[in-house]
Amino acid sequence: MPDSIVIIPTYNEKENIERMIRKVFSLPHDFHVLVIDDGSPDGTQNIVKQLQNEYTGRLFIEERAGKQGLGTAYIHGFKWAIARQYDYIFEMDADFSHNPDDLLKLYEACTQGADAAIGSRYINGVNVVNWPMSRVLMSYFASVYVRFITGIDIQDATAGFMCYKRKVLETINLDKVKFVGYAFQIEMKYTTIKHGFKLVEVPIIFTDRTLGTSKMSTSIFREAFFGVIQMRINAIFRKYPEG
Repeated sequence: MPDSIVIIPTYNEKENIERMIRKVFSLPHDFHVLVIDDGSPDGTQNIVKQLQNEYTGRLFIEERAGKQGLGTAYIHGFKWAIARQYDYIFEMDADFSHNPDDLLKLYEACTQGADAAIGSRYINGVNVVNWPMSRVLMSYFASVYVRFITGIDIQDATAGFMCYKRKVLETINLDKVKFVGYAFQIEMKYTTIKHGFKLVEVPIIFTDRTLGTSKMSTSIFREAFFGVIQMRINAIFRKYPEG
């Protein structure tokens, strides 16, 4: 059994999901893929099920009823992957904003000493393609805000392209992870660091989707803004066991 699984949450990604799955399976490392679909009305899940006939024992799908949030999708996937003893557990978007080739960079970082690796847009300047300037500034300064409030030295705190070693996700109490949008990504990084794990940033180029529709909303940004403050206050009263 391979040591790596890529978790891809989906909601209405029929334009991207087949190309993404085929690309991941073409890489020179034996990745498995787990799709977490939240009842896509466009039939995304049916495309995945058809591909399972071609990628037997390598491609998996978990179907959930309705949109329940990105964070809950990843928590579901983490628990699924932990139960099956994958050593390296990846987060990746379905829309090609994350380049699948960079999975290899994240894997290498975790095999060379990191406990978790971030595909970082901001570790070497600003590496974002096809975003309007307003979106770039909002994302960049969100990470500045997170560093200021929490004190963690992460340049891309909202990044959703990640690799975790299994021991990290086994140590974190996943049932206590509260947030579902941008704040979920921040909370996971913050909690990883607070548990004493080594988190490194790997430079990537982020390219905004060209097919399908973005799931971003003002409520997700609002959750992140206020969630960071709440997370910092909660940490004052919480003990984190060392990893």
